[in-house]
Amino acid sequence: MNVALILSGGTGTRLGSEIPKQYIEVCERPIISYSIRCLSEHRAIDAIWIVADSLWHELIEKWLQKFDVNRKFQGFALPGSNRQLSVYHGLEAMKAHMNDADNVLIHDAARPLLSSEQVSDCLEAVNGHDGVLPVLPMKDTVYSSTDGRTVASLLNRTEIYAGQAPELFRFGKYYEANRHLLPDQILHINGSTEPAIMAGMDIAMINGDENNFKITTQADLERFRRIAGERG
Repeated sequence: MNVALILSGGTGTRLGSEIPKQYIEVCERPIISYSIRCLSEHRAIDAIWIVADSLWHELIEKWLQKFDVNRKFQGFALPGSNRQLSVYHGLEAMKAHMNDADNVLIHDAARPLLSSEQVSDCLEAVNGHDGVLPVLPMKDTVYSSTDGRTVASLLNRTEIYAGQAPELFRFGKYYEANRHLLPDQILHINGSTEPAIMAGMDIAMINGDENNFKITTQADLERFRRIAGERG
């Protein structure tokens, strides 16, 4: 079974909006609806869970009536104090419905340009592995700085990649990898794949999608508005 977990608990403070960025309307629909629809329409995704603050559950349920076209939504989980604790809350909510060998596909609601092709690539690549991470190669020269003011060293950009979402994991191993980080270590995790690497899971890398960017700044939002408008 392949189950999607949409993370929609962020506050979007860097965008300077009055509401979290994933609920801003673009082309007369909320940003979260784009990934909901993509995952609902994908034939290999069996169910969808959403991590979101309870204040938004009623509105999200209304949007699900329109954009969850195949009625795959199973339930909500409440966000944690950081992104990875939100992931763990989602895993906990899903646990009674999952087997260890099932796949959980974790995606950010603020990445609305998820494609069915990227979902399929993740599902195909997981065979023989414990998980899959889409990545983008570094195009610029990359430097390290220990103090944030001066350059300490030049890094080999051929060995450095930018991770994207969705990230796919075998549920049982990934759940345990996160559980072992409770209660404090999980609060210092910055990326969903980090607990898997720390637990020694075998994570395959696949090509990411430059269009599948995360809306973080106002410039990102305007970029998405342009793309969504062009696509109609």
